Amino acid sequence: MQSATRRRLTAAATALALSGAALLVQGGTAAHAATPTCSTAYLPLPDPSCTPGATNPDVTQDTIDSTICVSGWTATVRPSTSYTNALKIKQIAEYGYADTSTADYEEDHFIPLELGGAPKDPLNLWPEPHADSNGGTSTQKDTVENKLKKAVCNGSATLVDAQDAIAADWTTALATLGLS
Repeated sequence: MQSATRRRLTAAATALALSGAALLVQGGTAAHAATPTCSTAYLPLPDPSCTPGATNPDVTQDTIDSTICVSGWTATVRPSTSYTNALKIKQIAEYGYADTSTADYEEDHFIPLELGGAPKDPLNLWPEPHADSNGGTSTQKDTVENKLKKAVCNGSATLVDAQDAIAADWTTALATLGLS
């Protein structure tokens, strides 16, 4: 049985391959892509074909005591704001947000750094609205991330289970793991 993370990565790879094929059919340039390539229909979650999540191979259950469970560790792997701001601008267009003010979005790690998410992989980063029409907010997700990290570090949940739960649906991740 595949984990939710692997299923989302497979979906992203398929979507990427299909997007590339579509560009070739349209003449090989991205200039033809005037419509958004990612959907906002999944909010407060990202579009799984664009942002399936990706993990950092350096963070495993065996390494959590020297990585995510060390205070301040995420600062050592967090990408620069120049990198994330440039990606945010690009992804706001890809998601087709009507509001293009970068201040209204957090370039969020879908699988958070606190749970071993890949720091710079665009498949793990997306422009998460600070608030969306479905009632989700980036602050609410941050609270879930912190509770999941605490559970992983105190042994209440495994790293993979926490990663899978947040990748499946951060709004239900705590309940899925019996942590709510």
